[in-house]
Order: sequence, then structure tokens, then C-alpha cells
Amino acid sequence: MNATATAAAVAAPAPLPAAGAAAPEARTVPAAGTATATVTASLALRTKLAPTAPVLRAATAALWRPDGLRERYVHYLTAMHRLVRASVPLLLRAAERCAAEPDDPAARRLAAYCLRHAEEERDHDAWLLDDLAAAGAGPAAVPHPIVVELAGAQYYRIEHEHPVALLGYIAVLEGNAPGPRLADRLAEVTGLPDAAFRTLREHAELDGGHLDDLYRVFDALAPSPARQTAVAVSALHTANLLTRLFLSLAEDNGGHP
Repeated sequence: MNATATAAAVAAPAPLPAAGAAAPEARTVPAAGTATATVTASLALRTKLAPTAPVLRAATAALWRPDGLRERYVHYLTAMHRLVRASVPLLLRAAERCAAEPDDPAARRLAAYCLRHAEEERDHDAWLLDDLAAAGAGPAAVPHPIVVELAGAQYYRIEHEHPVALLGYIAVLEGNAPGPRLADRLAEVTGLPDAAFRTLREHAELDGGHLDDLYRVFDALAPSPARQTAVAVSALHTANLLTRLFLSLAEDNGGHP
């Protein structure tokens, strides 16, 4: 789970499910003519997130502009280290909250996903420390305030709404996977060694599969309208905060607002 972003295409909706992969609780709505279209929970979420893509794209274009990029990239790494550091604890807490609902089959399925994904995300914050070291820098002494908002909002939602809301957060972060050539372009512009771009390279390969897995799980949960709303609100809030974070990092000094 990583909030990396590609300057060319950010937060583009994921591919639609393959034919025959209709999820539980799918509903149909009239389409053109007499045909019907299947609307799953994951498709509804992607549709709600689609309008955020142009705004995120503009923010990342500013973040990755060539002038001053070396300094901004280091600031980006420090912010991402603090954000990614929160990933595993958030997933584990969500699993614990699900365990408090033993009679809810959806909660058991969600807990299994959170535990599995926590293992997939383990030690990714260490990758960012290695990237920072290769860039001649270290972790931030104080987290960026928008990073605190991003992770802190999820703790609130897990504790006081429902752990399923975390899926909206993950969908946005992993829906912003870096493009396969982004690390090479940044290395060329910044002059930093290849070792400073491990996280970008790894997540360019990993996050697409993680996002597909998340959407499969979300559909399999057969979420109620209220839980779908919780996930969508969490996702839209996350997209707004992520845009603000990128714009803040895109400032010349790369510092906190």
C-alpha cells in the first residue's frame, strides 16, 4: 500500500471485472436500449472515484516537474515513509475489530484479507528508509500534517464506523501505482542513484495486483448500501487528502503547509 503516483496517469479507474466474475449482491440497472449492466460494489466505487483522477493527475504533474525535482523527491520519500509506516498497524487493527464480530461472515472475510495484506505490506517502510539513505537523507523527525490526517482518519473510521472503510483508503493509495518508467525518468532528472528508487520500482509491479485483489474481496463481502457508502466516503476523503499532500510537496520548498 503506497501513495506513489505517476505523472502520466494517476487514479485511473481499474479495469472492469472479467466476464463471468459477477460478485455477490450485484444489481442490474437499465443500460442503452433494452440491455442491462451489472453494477458491483467495486464498479460503483471506481465510478465514484473517477472524477478525482484529473485533479490528482494535475497535482502529480506539479510534483514531478523537472525544476527542483531532486529536493522534492527527497521530501516525497520522507512523507511516504511516514505514511507507509502506518499501513501494517492499520490493517492489523482493522482485523482485530473484525474479530470482535464473530457472527458476521463478512467481518471474518475482511479480517482474513487484512491479515494477508498486512503480510504483503510488511517492511515496505524499510524500503523507503533505504531509498532515503541512497539519496543521502534520513526520515523526517515530524510527520507531514496531511500524512497524519490520512492515517488518522482511518483509525477513526476503523474504531467508530466499521473496519470496511479502510478498503476505500487502500483503493486510492494502490490505485495510484507508479508507472513502469517513472523511476527511470526521475533517476535521470535528479541524478540520484538507482538505489534511491526501489519503492517506486517495486510498487509499479505490485500495486495493480493488490488493487485487483481488494476489489474482488470488496465484492465478495456483499456489502450493504451503508457499508458501501462508508467505503466510498473514506475513498473520496483519501483522494482529497492525497491531492493536498502532493500539492504541498510540489511547492518549491517541499515543506509542510
